[in-house]
Amino acid sequence: MANSSIESPVASPAPPLKWAPAWVIACVAAWPAPGIAEALLALGALVMLGYLAWQRFTGDGRRLLSVPAWALTSTLFLAYWLPQLVSAVDADDPGRAWGRVAAGLRHLPFMWLVAIAVASDARRRATFTGLGVVVALWVADALAQALAGSSPLFWSMDQVKWLVSGHGLCSAGEVAQADRLSGVFGPCNLKFGQVLASLTPFLLFAAAARWGRWGWLLAALPTGVVIVLAGSRASWITYALVMLFSGWRLLGRKGMALVLLSGVLGAVLLAGLSPQVRERVTRTAMALTGDAAGVDAALSGRSQIWSAAACMVRAQPLNGVGAREFRNAFPQCDPAHGQYAAWGTGPALHAHQLVLEILSETGILGLLLWLAGASMAWRAWRYADAEARVRARPATLALAVTVFPFNTHLAFYSAFWGGATLLLAALFAGALLAHPSPAPAGGDQSR
Repeated sequence: MANSSIESPVASPAPPLKWAPAWVIACVAAWPAPGIAEALLALGALVMLGYLAWQRFTGDGRRLLSVPAWALTSTLFLAYWLPQLVSAVDADDPGRAWGRVAAGLRHLPFMWLVAIAVASDARRRATFTGLGVVVALWVADALAQALAGSSPLFWSMDQVKWLVSGHGLCSAGEVAQADRLSGVFGPCNLKFGQVLASLTPFLLFAAAARWGRWGWLLAALPTGVVIVLAGSRASWITYALVMLFSGWRLLGRKGMALVLLSGVLGAVLLAGLSPQVRERVTRTAMALTGDAAGVDAALSGRSQIWSAAACMVRAQPLNGVGAREFRNAFPQCDPAHGQYAAWGTGPALHAHQLVLEILSETGILGLLLWLAGASMAWRAWRYADAEARVRARPATLALAVTVFPFNTHLAFYSAFWGGATLLLAALFAGALLAHPSPAPAGGDQSR
């Protein structure tokens, strides 16, 4: 008979690195300031490597993460990084390509740090609640911009930039050309809608856990208004998926259908009030004309970009044209070379679609590696128990809607969006495979 009083080190809570949740929250909060966010990521990776080197001689790494969490976090990183490595083998600019491959290694120790930030109940609550608060602040700030014409958070950042360098974060031309609600990210970095939509599970699940269905509804309504005004149709799809999968259990089938119908009617109402939203709704309706020109107009020229991506796949099917080399290969594959493009002058910078980006930039080998990572994530979710799924649900939904393939996307091999995606992947792995909750004192250790 086994001695039930002997406690496995894997099942014990992980006391070291108590600052990990605060670090992760600070990194996400700093996303509107890319330089600061990148510095926090790099410093966190270095600190993590230093701590692991010290831990190698003084302790057991299983106190930080469970063995399955170490494995899944590392596997998800490799599924992202190895395609970049493979695509660099025959790159036109080897120095630049291998430099990017080497720089990508910084994400692995940072992902370990992120996973550690959710490796116990207390840390996970702190991390997820903190991310929900960040999202709530961004929503409130964007509502203030919608009412007053300026984001208080971005204005504050801009004033600091003026004091430090004598110029603002955005030029006058970029401010004038902004065609949507930009929030804390500002008019020269129009990623706000998509970033906010991907992070909304942390707000909605936190509101539902604290105040039930009414809390969920009160959080979902202003967030939806902001995302519609932010103007990115990709973010509309992302947020609709978040609402569907986060609200289904709370509201039931009829309640969820009513909420989604109300959301559509609200978007139509906002289209009547906002010229920018109206223009996007009108452009989307062009797809119903049935001709190629109408579809291309509805997609803002993306059919031209996707045709070019298909050309790149045919030219380099095995390992692609190289990660982040889409813009350089685009002129040779542009089906409307020399003609006016819907996005303006210059080449398209990326494929605007996850599968096409992977295939065109990293080839079939890259896609197979991504699919291997996705299958490992799905296998981990499938075989996890109910308690693990519940605790990982916000991160799981955030990651799933971010990589949802039937949508348009930001560039996954860019420093910003690639780092954001890997952070969500680490939150998913760390929360799903976290240390088991310690049993109550004197309780049955066999449970």
